[in-house]
Amino acid sequence: MKHLKFVLITLFIIGLSSCKEDQKISEEVITDTGISTFYFIRHAEKDRSDAENTDPELNQDGMGRAMHWAEILKDVPLDAVYSTDYQRTSMTASPISVKQDVDIQYYDPRIIDIAEFKLNNRNKNVMVVGHSNTTPSLVNQMIGEEKYDAMDDSDNGSLYIVQIINGIATSQRLNINCNCPKR
Repeated sequence: MKHLKFVLITLFIIGLSSCKEDQKISEEVITDTGISTFYFIRHAEKDRSDAENTDPELNQDGMGRAMHWAEILKDVPLDAVYSTDYQRTSMTASPISVKQDVDIQYYDPRIIDIAEFKLNNRNKNVMVVGHSNTTPSLVNQMIGEEKYDAMDDSDNGSLYIVQIINGIATSQRLNINCNCPKR
């Protein structure tokens, strides 16, 4: 009989412990408060003069658009600026980075862990510069649904805004036309 009491008490204590862990997980979900805002753009117009070049720089229109993006976002206090490791994306992110005094962080869209990315940027304003196929894909991963298709190769003016408020993601896509100054 003593042995049975010991087993029952042990099971009771284990049961209480697992309830406490479940409660901790629930509290973490509930305490996911605040607002995270992510701004996603594709790189600006690239130099297409050499079809063999897989890593071209921006052309003159692209340089103007990159400066225009920095001007559009000047009143948004960015905490982070991310770019893929290509010249055209880095050159698009650079004016934003300089104007905001925020270093560019490089990411690989093929291996990014979206849950970790969201966690690392919780309650921040974040700029992400990518490509015509990776930008909509990342936005879809951020919102948890297949809402956006790959961008047209001529689309350098779409701005995707993802807001995560108290753990709930919403998105919108804006088209920013540009009478960009040429450098």
